[in-house]
Amino acid sequence: MKLLIFWDIYWRNWRRLVKKYLPSLKEKYSPDFIIGNSENMTSGKWPNLKHILEMKELWFDCLTSGDHVFNHLKEIKEYLESEDSIQLVPANFYESRFYKAPGSWLKIIEKNWQKLLIINLLWNAFIGAQSSNPFIKVDEMLEDFKAKKIEFDWIIVDYHRETTAEIYAMSEFLSSRVSFVYGTHTHVQTNDEHILSSWTWMISDIWMVWPLHSSLWQTFETRLPRFISWLNIFGSRPEQDLWLGCLNWVYVEIENKKCKLIEKIRIIEE
Repeated sequence: MKLLIFWDIYWRNWRRLVKKYLPSLKEKYSPDFIIGNSENMTSGKWPNLKHILEMKELWFDCLTSGDHVFNHLKEIKEYLESEDSIQLVPANFYESRFYKAPGSWLKIIEKNWQKLLIINLLWNAFIGAQSSNPFIKVDEMLEDFKAKKIEFDWIIVDYHRETTAEIYAMSEFLSSRVSFVYGTHTHVQTNDEHILSSWTWMISDIWMVWPLHSSLWQTFETRLPRFISWLNIFGSRPEQDLWLGCLNWVYVEIENKKCKLIEKIRIIEE
C-alpha cells in the first residue's frame, strides 16, 4: 500500500504548486491514497468549499484539519455532514446534549481491495482550541472497532498539536495499534521520522506547502515588529512579496499493516 501525504496546503500560490507537481508525483509513486491538510488552504485561515472540492478533483482521498476548520463553518457545514465529504474535523471536540460539532472525525476509504482508516485528533496545549482528551478519544474509537470486529489494512492518525512531547507520547500510546502517526500544526518539518519497535511509524511534523523564505508564511517586514516591539500587524497578504515556493510531502509504503518505507521529499520552486 502506497500513500502520499501533504500537510497544510497554504493559500492560492501554493495550491498552484500542488496542481503543478501532483501529476508527476502520481506517475512516479503510483499512490493508492493521497491525503492533505486543509487547515490554512483558503486565505491562510480555513478551508472553504471551493478549495475542498478543488482538492477532490485533484484526486485527494481525504483532507484532515485542526483548530481552524470551523472558521468558515456557515459555508461548509452542509458539505461536512454529507456522505461524500472528504473533509475531516478533529475527533475530540467537546460534545454534549446542547451542541455537537458538525462533520466526521474519521474516514474509511476502500480502494484497490484495501481498506484505510484515517483519524484526525486535536490537542489544546498552546493552541487555544478547547478539546477533550485525544488519548482517551482515540482509544475509545479503536476499541469500538475492535469490539465490532472491524479490521483495516492500515490506520493513520493526523495529530494536530503544538509540542513534540505530545506526538511522541501519542505514538507510544498507539504503538502496534496503528500503522503510523504524524504531527501537524508546528509548520516545520522534523528530522525524527522513525519506525518504533512495534512497527508503528511516527514523525513530529511533515511541514507544509508554503513560501520558504517567510515567518509563519508572512513577510519578515510584517512579523519582525511583533517580535521586537509586540506590534501585531500579522495579516498582510504576502504572495506578492514572497518567493521560493516550497512543496513538502512524505511517501510511505506499508505491507501487512507494517511500515516498510518512509521518504521525505521537498521541491523548491523559484
